[in-house]
Amino acid sequence: MLRTIISAAAVAAVFAVSAQRIAVLSDIHVGKGAPTDSALRAAVVEINAAPFDVVVVDGDLATEGSDAELTYVKSILDQIKHPLCMLPGNHETTWSQSATKTFVDLWGNDRFVTEVDSLILIGISSGPYMKMGNGCIKSEDLHWLDATLAERTKEGKRVLSFCHYPLNNDLDNLSDYMAILEKYPVIGHVNGHYHSWQEYKAAPESGSDLPCVMVRSLSMGKKGSATYGYSEIEVDPQWVHIYNKEIGKARQPRFAFANKKMHKKAKFEPMPEVVAPQGYEVTQVWADSASVFTRPAVDADNVYFGTSTGMSRAVDKKSGQLRWCVPVGASVFSRATVLPGGKVAVPVHDGILILDAATGRQLGKHKSKEGPYVADGLMTPDGKAYIQGGYKRMEKRRPSDGKLIWSYDSINNYCQAAAVADGDDLVFGAWDTKLRCLDLKKGRLRWEWTNGSPVNLFSPGNVVPVVTNDKVIIVAPDRYMTAIDRATGRQIWRDKSHRYRESMGRSEDGTRVYAKTMDGELVAVDVTGDTFKELWTIDLGLGYEHAPCVIVEKDGIVYTGSLRGKVTMTRAADHKLVASLQLGKTEVNGIDIDPSTGDIYVSLIEGKIYRIAKK
Repeated sequence: MLRTIISAAAVAAVFAVSAQRIAVLSDIHVGKGAPTDSALRAAVVEINAAPFDVVVVDGDLATEGSDAELTYVKSILDQIKHPLCMLPGNHETTWSQSATKTFVDLWGNDRFVTEVDSLILIGISSGPYMKMGNGCIKSEDLHWLDATLAERTKEGKRVLSFCHYPLNNDLDNLSDYMAILEKYPVIGHVNGHYHSWQEYKAAPESGSDLPCVMVRSLSMGKKGSATYGYSEIEVDPQWVHIYNKEIGKARQPRFAFANKKMHKKAKFEPMPEVVAPQGYEVTQVWADSASVFTRPAVDADNVYFGTSTGMSRAVDKKSGQLRWCVPVGASVFSRATVLPGGKVAVPVHDGILILDAATGRQLGKHKSKEGPYVADGLMTPDGKAYIQGGYKRMEKRRPSDGKLIWSYDSINNYCQAAAVADGDDLVFGAWDTKLRCLDLKKGRLRWEWTNGSPVNLFSPGNVVPVVTNDKVIIVAPDRYMTAIDRATGRQIWRDKSHRYRESMGRSEDGTRVYAKTMDGELVAVDVTGDTFKELWTIDLGLGYEHAPCVIVEKDGIVYTGSLRGKVTMTRAADHKLVASLQLGKTEVNGIDIDPSTGDIYVSLIEGKIYRIAKK
């Protein structure tokens, strides 16, 4: 009996020596002077006093992703003495003063890999990127993940995976992510995002048995009774233990799963074949190796778009061949604008490039000192001005060379969606709670409107307004549709009969506004009168929906984009669904009309460009 006891004690000692210890801070949401500020400082003191091998910060460091917030959080995290691995969360990638660049500048990357003895820790960014949407792994990050694990997983190695999002339907390209993880000895996955503890299996309903754990946020519970803490993970040769560590208290066990490297593979439904409706053809024009976050811009010859790897590309729209590729230094979020005279303007993180449309040769660059461009630019209908929103400014530029004519800089956050130029009015929203109308000629404020909420995240910051002869119509994250008097900025009506978000457009004749709801409906509203008048609503079969994709009507067909790669075609005359085209797995960035042919062009985050054309 004594021999047995000694043997068990010896085994326990071996386990203790060979165990890897990881501290995980997730969803810390620190603001200067907030309760989470002092809580994070206390957590850092505790973590430094414990024998951790690695500290992982699993996203959502701040609230709005501003440079000031991130720099402040870094000043606290810099006090951690253990090796530090950093990931952004949706609050750093969906809203970001720097268009996600500052996170990389401060911490060197938005993904990580490190090894502790035989354990490989690998983490990857999961978006969404500069607009509402589901989580999504960038295409180039999937390539990196596969290549990195192929190189590092030698005999005896095991892998623990991290990202901010859970491995469920919250990730658009979950099947692609899982297909890579399943190739390697991954023992489990760790994520945050929902501010709660949860143990689950990866890709529910797929048959996978890969264990996953959602860990706690820094602050848990209701205001006034919140607890503060972090998570501890201990990996020994047989088990993975997860502990709740409230600050100032002993750790408490939460979950444990077996340390094994073989798991049942997930089974996903195959992508359906794209079947064009009668009278139309659907063609894939391009498939990129990187992600694409921009709407496509189109002229008589090319399709223009930017990539997450910092490339501005032009593709011949007839042959599908790459015309040119220009490196710009950081992810591109703003749609290019076709200028007169065979030029194209490409707004990027540090300015605006003026390129030769045929060759990509740089003809000029207008440097920005104020921050990145993420808004879509536009030419005014008369072709006499190029309009471009930026960080805390709206600009009018000369279309011949992009030279600045005027800049309106009384904006307190960044512009994201395209403005609308009509007559002498320029209407646009920004992430500072306000919708504005400027005198297009001089750049002077005519009026501004706000929904009354002081919360920036309820702003009409990423919606292209619908402008009629006498009204401006918007939808926004406050879930209202609002009609505003175009001349005065006076609010005419507000409607909350549907869960509107940021996706809208207008009919070809200007009498109707279309909006997509968070329930996957398409709503048509008459905007000729002074009261809200719903004309019809149909269910598009999209389910939960919040992709801020512009809706367009062409030749009586209303085109709507979705979260998961689906484009719907609805006949406006009888509001019947004509087609539901599953073009990919990821969010539709935008739907644009080719001014030379009337064809429809669509870009998806996974890097695909499609054309929908009448036969």
